[in-house]
Amino acid sequence: MKIEKVIKSETKLPLPKRTVLNIMYTQNVQAESFNELLKPYELSPEQFNVLRILRGQKGKPANMCVIQERMVAKTSNTTRLVDKLLLKELVTRKVCSENRRKMDIGITKKGLDLLLELDPKVQEHETGYAKNLNETELEQLNLLLEKYRGE
Repeated sequence: MKIEKVIKSETKLPLPKRTVLNIMYTQNVQAESFNELLKPYELSPEQFNVLRILRGQKGKPANMCVIQERMVAKTSNTTRLVDKLLLKELVTRKVCSENRRKMDIGITKKGLDLLLELDPKVQEHETGYAKNLNETELEQLNLLLEKYRGE
């Protein structure tokens, strides 16, 4: 459906505005669906992102700076996210042995088990959005989005 129809615009939008609105609308549709996927697990997408980052550390702890720089949403309050994950016993936090001003954050077995349960559901979610495009189109879309961001 054309974005003009979605927002009920009677006039054709200028291409730059149409592009921005299409990206924002698509992101919101995808995010709402992803939120619904995570809702039964009482996880936010940002908390899920922290867990995936920690799993990617392969057993090595990460400090708040490492987590923050790898977050998809850079504006997230990492300390608050980790605090919530601590309460759910999905992560651990302890003082770094090499630098007492830093905290080492690790993922627990419970956190790893939760990700294992979520992995097929997340993959299905991602595949569901990709199904309307072939592999070449997906590659092109990724290249165009990176170019659009100026990267």
